[in-house]
Amino acid sequence: MEFRHSFILEDLPESRQWLGQALAAAFPGIAVETASSIHEAELALSFGCSPDIALIDLGLPDGSGVSIIEQIKKTRPNCLCVVTSIYNDDAHVFPALRAGATGYLLKDQPVAVIVQALQGIANGTPPISPAIARRMLAYFQPPAVPDVLVLTERETEVLRIIAKGLTQSECARLLELSPHTVSGYVKDIYRKLNVCSRAEAALVARDLGLV
Repeated sequence: MEFRHSFILEDLPESRQWLGQALAAAFPGIAVETASSIHEAELALSFGCSPDIALIDLGLPDGSGVSIIEQIKKTRPNCLCVVTSIYNDDAHVFPALRAGATGYLLKDQPVAVIVQALQGIANGTPPISPAIARRMLAYFQPPAVPDVLVLTERETEVLRIIAKGLTQSECARLLELSPHTVSGYVKDIYRKLNVCSRAEAALVARDLGLV
């Protein structure tokens, strides 16, 4: 894919400058148009700006860059939208990707790394920072289920009983243990399973097939 026209949406002048330099280094001769707000971006896109690649910041003074990604993808579906942001949390990453962004670069990386990531587009490599790639992979991994093997046989018995709704006193009577001993087991169970309530322990017991 050949990139002749680009668009940068970024409110900080110094960031606009080095992002423009990164685009020029990655794609020599590329034309660069910029905007510093959602309003300016909407005007530019309405009056003839037709980029092949767009670098979009998310935190703008008058809104989120996600809206501009959506607008570009509706009217220019072949434009490659790449987020350039300081935010790497789920609340920013996934709305941008759902809107149509095909890349996500963190601005705390050296310019040379940004240039390299942009150049990789020609080889079919998506421009995604490693931290964002790790977050995306983690998002689609199933939640870890604690291994029952971390519990002793007695702890497993206690978990099975309290997961059925019995109190610690009732558990003590059933197992012929002192309430103090059962309380100690419960604390160890919570710690090992990384839970902090009977309800959470019951859910884990259900996932482990104990109830």
